[in-house]
Amino acid sequence: MPTAPAPAHTAAIFHALSDETRLAVVRRLRDGERCVCDLMDEVDAAQSRLSFHLKVLREAGIVGCRREGRWAYYWLRPEAFEETREAVKELAPSRAGRAAAARCCE
Repeated sequence: MPTAPAPAHTAAIFHALSDETRLAVVRRLRDGERCVCDLMDEVDAAQSRLSFHLKVLREAGIVGCRREGRWAYYWLRPEAFEETREAVKELAPSRAGRAAAARCCE
């Protein structure tokens, strides 16, 4: 059974996914690996700006990267989304917590 990532890693994942440009990149990568040159055109971002956003996504473990000549290719890491799923489940209210809250002010 998967376990939720450490709080610092969870925060890094949520931070990485909290930006519109980074979300646009993630959406573009859903269908597979893409060259950074394609991503620049699709998200309408300059190379330096896109590089910054891709770095944040890489450091959070959301995307992987490989270089081929002068181009970089990016893809989504499926395990990052399983970690995110587990982190969200860990943060969701428990049944016991809801029941205790309901009894609190009776």
